[in-house]
Amino acid sequence: MHSEQNNNNMNLETTLANLVSEAVKTLYGLDIKSDQIQLQKTKKEFEGELTVVIFPFVKAARKSPEQTGQEIGAFLQNNNPMISNFNVIKGFLNLSISHNYWLETLNEIHKNPEFGKTPVTENSELMMIEYSSPNTNKPLHLGHIRNNLLGFSIAEIQKANGWKVVKTNIVNDRGIHICKSMLAWKLYGNGETPESTGLKGDHLVGKYYVVFDKAFKAEIKELMEKGVSEEEAKKTAPLILEAQKMLLAWENNDSEVRQLWEMMNGWVYAGFDKTYKQLGVDFDKIYYESETYLEGKSEVERGEANNAFYRREDSSVWADLTGDGLDEKLLLRADGTSVYMTQDIGTAKLRYNDYPISKMVYVVGNEQNYHFQVLALLLDKLGFEWGKSLVHFSYGMVELPEGKMKSREGTVVDADDLMEEMIETARETSQELGKLDNCTPEEIETIVRMVGLGSLKYFILKVDPRKNMTFNPKESIDFNGNTGPFIQYTHARIKSVLRKANDQEIDYSSLMDTQLTVSEKESYLIQLITEFPGVVRQAGEDFSPALIANYIYELVKEYNQFYHDFTILKEENPSLKQFRLVLSETIATIIKKGMGLLGIDVPERM
Repeated sequence: MHSEQNNNNMNLETTLANLVSEAVKTLYGLDIKSDQIQLQKTKKEFEGELTVVIFPFVKAARKSPEQTGQEIGAFLQNNNPMISNFNVIKGFLNLSISHNYWLETLNEIHKNPEFGKTPVTENSELMMIEYSSPNTNKPLHLGHIRNNLLGFSIAEIQKANGWKVVKTNIVNDRGIHICKSMLAWKLYGNGETPESTGLKGDHLVGKYYVVFDKAFKAEIKELMEKGVSEEEAKKTAPLILEAQKMLLAWENNDSEVRQLWEMMNGWVYAGFDKTYKQLGVDFDKIYYESETYLEGKSEVERGEANNAFYRREDSSVWADLTGDGLDEKLLLRADGTSVYMTQDIGTAKLRYNDYPISKMVYVVGNEQNYHFQVLALLLDKLGFEWGKSLVHFSYGMVELPEGKMKSREGTVVDADDLMEEMIETARETSQELGKLDNCTPEEIETIVRMVGLGSLKYFILKVDPRKNMTFNPKESIDFNGNTGPFIQYTHARIKSVLRKANDQEIDYSSLMDTQLTVSEKESYLIQLITEFPGVVRQAGEDFSPALIANYIYELVKEYNQFYHDFTILKEENPSLKQFRLVLSETIATIIKKGMGLLGIDVPERM
């Protein structure tokens, strides 16, 4: 269902495969299905666009690979005007496709606003994508940026592949880490609020998470100086005991603790909303751990009653996964409080009650690989048939050139600060290069925001998501090379050409002359355009926005070489001028669509 793309390149390959199948039957009496014929893009050093692998037909032909290739090539050229030329290199038949075919294809694509997208219908299946999953004890940081950008982009790509998509977030709004911030604010906060400090709410709460950690470490040090072991000190320090007491009071619905919790979480949500808005990501449905963990607890208790799980002497509940090649997993602590896993079971159950999910995708870092292996097994043991089919989209860590980040110590790269820094860098760079000289103050603000955030998003999304990466702010904002600004600037450049064409009242609504002779560079650009739907489909199958980012870069790089080598508006042949405008407009549309799938805006002028 998801592969029904209106993909001209696929049509070309299907047509060619059918022709080769017919050729082999006519020439050698060999019945071979078209889907068994091997076709690939011709290597750049050879002439042609598509290559047929000849070796499978050699036995039936009883001739050398070269001779067999020559015969099949001649048959194709004589029987179809689409094949303009061919050459044989060893056992490979390289086919040149006629200019006329490429021009007609360009015309079809130019007229088709849905090119590259599979429509979502009533019968489309539903994919739920969970991303972000923040804790309410600290602001979002650089790691969250990669998570949010990947989650949002994957959702856009799956929509383009014909899936119904629900974007969801689970907010970890309860637990010991939340109590640490609450306790520190209660002890040392002197009633500070976002209003009284001028701090965003998530930053204020994060400040007290760091305060707790410093005070806790001081207590551990003091106990160790009295001869207590480090392990014992971590368990018996007054602050941690107080935080645990607060968690228990929270679970028992203590009204004072709940009030404090609601107030501080409210501050954090207001802060998160601003960050999400600036980053350009959103959610269709938000779940809260405080509302799902009880559901998880009751599922664990049901599992215990069915002997899927067992209770130890200290009253803690465990799952024995040794039979599945894993270890034993704690599901409920001795005091009855739940762990992350418990909440994930509850959240999964609620989601499947709320939506008819065909595929559940969790966008979570690769340090959680084991967690999701376990979750899939536990859901399966609880009798949920969708348990084993969940997808953990596991991505690598992101660091700055300076190295690792730790939120407890307050050395984290804050998402808000980083976005502001990127916008300011975009402003400086654009002004230095004179990119904003003809813009109004309002346009300048829009453009520097677009370029700053576009450079951040593109730099992160162009990397294979499964790899660890280093984010380099300076490098990301370069107007040359594989960067967001280079692509954005090219889009603005094409739009400028089209505005001038409109001023001159040139009609480029469609291509009148499809018998034109165009250059190899122009023909290659059309081929690249035809590959867009296939790239979108592959990006959906692999969950990889990087495929789209690097395809768009390749298209833009080739277009810039064309722009440098050929005239457009000054071209004297009106048919050629019209063709180059249609080509340019089609490429601008694909840049906008492709960047849109990455959550990146492109400016109309720069």
